[in-house]
Amino acid sequence: MSSVRITHRHVAAAVATVLAVTLGAGALAAPAAVAAPTAGTAEAGTAEAGTAEAGTAAEAPVAFPAGTNLAAAGKTGFLTRKYTGDKPEFRWTRYADGTSTPIDATEVDSTASDVVVAGDSEFAHKFKIVKLHDMATGAAPVTIDLGALGATYVKAVGPASVLARVKNGDGSLELRLLTGEGGAVTQKTVSGLPANAFFFSSPAQDGSVLVTWATGDGTTSTANTTHFGVVDLATATVTSTHETPTTSVSAASFSATHLTWREWRNDGIRLVTADRATGEEKRIPLYSDVDSVTGLVGPWAVYATSTSAGQDMDEPLPQIPLTAKSLTSDESVTLLDHALSALPAPDGTLLVQGGTVEHGEGMYRIALGQDGKPAAELVASTGEPTKIVYLGSLVPSTIVLDERTDPVLKWRLSRVNADVDLTITHRRTGQSFSKKLHLYRESAGAYAIDDQTFGIHWSEIAQDSAMGRDARIGEYDWKFTATPQNGIGPAVTASGAFWLAKPSDAHDFKNNRTPDLLARDASGTLWRVDTTYDMTRKSLVPAGSPLRVGGGWNTYDRIEAVGDLVEHGAADFVARDRDGVLWLYTGVGPGSDATFPTRTRIGGGWNTYTQFTGGSDLTGDGTPDLVATDKAGDLWLHQGVDNHSTPFAARKKIGHGWGIYNRITATGNLGGNAAGDLVARDKDGVLWLYLGKGDGTFAQRRKIGGGWNAYTDVVGIGDANKDGRPDLLAYGPGNTSYFYSGSGGYEVPFWDRRVSTSLNGATTPYNQVS
Repeated sequence: MSSVRITHRHVAAAVATVLAVTLGAGALAAPAAVAAPTAGTAEAGTAEAGTAEAGTAAEAPVAFPAGTNLAAAGKTGFLTRKYTGDKPEFRWTRYADGTSTPIDATEVDSTASDVVVAGDSEFAHKFKIVKLHDMATGAAPVTIDLGALGATYVKAVGPASVLARVKNGDGSLELRLLTGEGGAVTQKTVSGLPANAFFFSSPAQDGSVLVTWATGDGTTSTANTTHFGVVDLATATVTSTHETPTTSVSAASFSATHLTWREWRNDGIRLVTADRATGEEKRIPLYSDVDSVTGLVGPWAVYATSTSAGQDMDEPLPQIPLTAKSLTSDESVTLLDHALSALPAPDGTLLVQGGTVEHGEGMYRIALGQDGKPAAELVASTGEPTKIVYLGSLVPSTIVLDERTDPVLKWRLSRVNADVDLTITHRRTGQSFSKKLHLYRESAGAYAIDDQTFGIHWSEIAQDSAMGRDARIGEYDWKFTATPQNGIGPAVTASGAFWLAKPSDAHDFKNNRTPDLLARDASGTLWRVDTTYDMTRKSLVPAGSPLRVGGGWNTYDRIEAVGDLVEHGAADFVARDRDGVLWLYTGVGPGSDATFPTRTRIGGGWNTYTQFTGGSDLTGDGTPDLVATDKAGDLWLHQGVDNHSTPFAARKKIGHGWGIYNRITATGNLGGNAAGDLVARDKDGVLWLYLGKGDGTFAQRRKIGGGWNAYTDVVGIGDANKDGRPDLLAYGPGNTSYFYSGSGGYEVPFWDRRVSTSLNGATTPYNQVS
């Protein structure tokens, strides 16, 4: 990826090459010998629509491969360059049918024709052997060995001809026209040029080329002059000249009426044009710290800052769209929204790689229309948009947030050189997070993940907002506006939503990431038993003495931990009284206090159930759910809805025949799927596994093993050993308890049991543990 900024070192290097020239001045002459250019394709294409000879676009433009650059422009096709590593790949594409032909070369040079110059060096001026491929005829390439002739390559000017700087026997240098014919090379000296000069040449047009050379030593104390000479290739003679008082010149080109070049001085870069009849010069300011695209189409100067639509920008920079300015009036025409490069075509038009918001990226022909004004026509398309297009969200529908993960919210755009105003809002509370994301791929810690993806970590959202730090489960809305940094195209808006979930830890009443147990003894006293995992014993052990919650809890016939129902960071539990009323007790959070807040009545009629269990997220919405079996053996789902006064939605029947079980236990995600699971013990002591499907229902049961009727309580304790898998605790007579570590697999969901001392120390046996 490249930045839009360039250093003056690059400019100075180009200038230094020009300053190496020390030649005498020429005289101004009228351009009588230069033929007028052919009619622009916007007009000529009407007569020869779609023909290869006219070079016009077909009804649908041919493909311009994305990730390539325009290397040469011909009448019947064009050449592209693509880098794979450090090696360039060149391909010629025909307008007529889109056929693509590879060209084997280390480097190529533009000729404004169907001739492709393949050289043997990565720099054109170092070519020793050149091969001239005429892509229009398909003839065998003409090879010219410049090294054997003591020649230095300047420019190819025909199917078999090149301009070269040749050293004579006496050591003098001159510009010659070399033509390969029948295996031999003929040479013709270009007359009207000074001796021993270092020449640059434009591509040939209508039998002529523009040759540039300079005089002076490059210092301010000595006159420095750049000279331009139009050479008639048929006679190898200079037909007109022009000079300008500087040697800081590059990118010279010509038309029938004008010359143009870029001029670099300490106060900036300018596009300079000269009237070939009068010699009058005009200057158009260009930005000094960015590359430029320049050219001529008849009496119009064409220019732009050179940027790709997706080019990175560390800060907003001036952007000149491809603009044509009349050299005979003050009129200007905007042609493209951006341009990357431009090359002259053989008919006097320009081929420009760039794009428009309306038609997208590709190669455009700039030609004079019937009204005499330049117009742009898409002739080869990459299929990519120029404007920023929203490609979709990579934000999961459900994000699970816990202390071990740092989710990244990601979105895709057609290009990421944009500034994004992002807002995320918790729908129920209205809490929000807002931030401007400056997408810049070359910056450390940037939000741009790749060329089409940007995102933000939840940890940054938490760092910058209460909404992120105290993230509540539930529905979140996101929206953003992406504004292109280069000003190309309109801003793009998008919006969506996701559900934020937290791991359902049914037994962490203190919110300290260790499991706790509720144990009621025969006297009706409820105890909170804090536990911890002993790595040596590989089992649960007590974390201090049991803490007394209070007496009178024998008013309830069932107490069940249900996870964080009301989303306050600690596990909650429910208790059913003898009248069938279900009550909610919320966890207390960190601390040693064993009391719980005042109970909240959920509702009556719960004595219809023989068994119920909670704590697993069975529906995949991030909230723990509760399931219950009634006296008829039907299984019912009470989905958690994150509401303190009404924590469960209306029940939904999800199964039948469950009357065979005398204990059901929600375990969390045992089998590795996306939802919580369930184990059920039948009257014979066999334990069965039901894998959750994520919609509140279960797959076909699987037998875990027998002998589980030795236990009075089977508790889904959560992830006690912090290996990412839920575990199980079994309690039996005599205050014996055993720890079953989850395996993470549904075929054998638990490893062998280990003795647990978590419930030791009770003065009287417990009649219920949950």
